[in-house]
Amino acid sequence: MGTDDGCAPTGSARGDARPSLIVLEDDPVTRSMIGRYFSNEGFEVREAASAAECRVLLKDRDVDLLFVDINLPDANGISFSQEIRAKSPVGIIFVTQLDSELDRVVGLEVAGDDYVTKPINLRELMARSRALLRRRKLDREQVERRNVVAFGAYILDLTRRELSKSGQQIVLTRGEFDLLAALVEAEGRPLYRDYLAEVVSSRSGEGDARTVDSLVSRLRRKLAHPDGGSALIVTVTGIGYRFGAVIDPR
Repeated sequence: MGTDDGCAPTGSARGDARPSLIVLEDDPVTRSMIGRYFSNEGFEVREAASAAECRVLLKDRDVDLLFVDINLPDANGISFSQEIRAKSPVGIIFVTQLDSELDRVVGLEVAGDDYVTKPINLRELMARSRALLRRRKLDREQVERRNVVAFGAYILDLTRRELSKSGQQIVLTRGEFDLLAALVEAEGRPLYRDYLAEVVSSRSGEGDARTVDSLVSRLRRKLAHPDGGSALIVTVTGIGYRFGAVIDPR
């Protein structure tokens, strides 16, 4: 069966080829119908007939999407979704018989990302699911881009505290990394030695200008300018240092 919106299924947050889905629905016919359709469209589908069963599945592994019926045999679907939302970034779509404006507003404000009413139009549900997965993927990429910068062949990951060049990791001490990160984040603005001394100190007051100069010297030996030009870390007379390469946010 081909895709309904002309796009291949979006990959999961875990990097798998198939996005994962849990269908939380107490009606076995509806649950099976949704499960078969999404499985045929390339999703990894698991099914739950109750909130208790769904909790077990969620503990087993990460999941990208969760369809929730509001009327469950052992829980209110909105309250259950609020519970899950507090622990997991999973995308939640309410799939329910309740079609009042109040139910829709409460569901979306409390925990849900989308709201679909029964009888279910499977093509519409698929389109909404893929749209939600795309939105969440873009959100993740934007967060990651803010934490990863490039200059030439170098990649600096501020979250993982890693520096690599052409795929090969460059080992930096804590102080070297902290100093480099401060200079990179300043985007070419000169930083005073005293400020950099505080940045590289494990406790306020431990660092001094000589420590900063030593770290700069070590970094210069480890890093070459990506364009073969002057040093990546430039001395600014009477002030301190600035970063000398163009930063490319990823």
